[in-house]
Amino acid sequence: MNANPTLKQISDKFSSLQDQIIAGLEKLDGQQKFKQDEWLRPEGGGGRTRIIENGRLLAKGGVNFSHIHGPLPEFLTAHAPGAQKFDVAGISIVLHPHHPFVPIIHMNLRYFETDNGHYWFGGGIDVTPAYTDEAQIRAYHQALKRIGDQTDPALYAEHKKNCDDYFLIKHRDETRGIGGLFFDYSREGSLPAPQLSKGQWFEYASHLGEAFLPIYTQFVNDNQSKKFGESELHWQRVRRGRYVEFNLLYDRGTHFGLQTGGRVESILMSLPPVAEWIYDHHPAPQSPEAKMLEFLKPREWV
Repeated sequence: MNANPTLKQISDKFSSLQDQIIAGLEKLDGQQKFKQDEWLRPEGGGGRTRIIENGRLLAKGGVNFSHIHGPLPEFLTAHAPGAQKFDVAGISIVLHPHHPFVPIIHMNLRYFETDNGHYWFGGGIDVTPAYTDEAQIRAYHQALKRIGDQTDPALYAEHKKNCDDYFLIKHRDETRGIGGLFFDYSREGSLPAPQLSKGQWFEYASHLGEAFLPIYTQFVNDNQSKKFGESELHWQRVRRGRYVEFNLLYDRGTHFGLQTGGRVESILMSLPPVAEWIYDHHPAPQSPEAKMLEFLKPREWV
């Protein structure tokens, strides 16, 4: 493990993760390829937006890499006293499948560094199913705990709670999905593991990125052969609507991108191709859809 990785080494890792994940997803989809859109940010830096649409598995998806720099935004000065400029490198992934039993998945990893030595890591992973079962949720959270335990056993419980708290759709009093891991402003001295070095935080982010494809492949393999009809597709569109509500109203990444002059098409690639909002919608009692709502409250899974 590199105890003090450089900005370039971290950025290169995120860039290589983009390539690896896209290669795996194209194989998993088996029909469509990702299209690449390279862009430059006028204030400094740029990125590669890679999008897939109308595939066999994926209705829409994005695996984006960016490395931007420029004057430090005012809303971040409290986290980096005295800094004038920043660099941030990151990878952001959102996948919207056709199949209503295959979940939406999101992952984001980022590294932030300032001109006077402040730095932090952030990101996480979460899953938003329209349908699922307890066994799949437990297996998913067990996989996340193994990832955290590779670096420090304290990470999973704290970052799982962070995820439950962060991905709460407050006006609905329900979580966006079945949770995962979420962390931000993580550096030497950060709770829940203040003893972790910069290199260990980088290790943690790297392990999470490397686990993305196996985690999603398991969800696909477990669910893509299940039969469905218009009723299940309707429920999927309703749940996609909840996803949109969270991303536009609460998501920090969306707000950060828009507040720092980010590329709108890349920022809003997270939105699904089709969603629905039905007035005062409630699933029938005892239905699979009603059962799904029971999972949208924080609980312990491991």
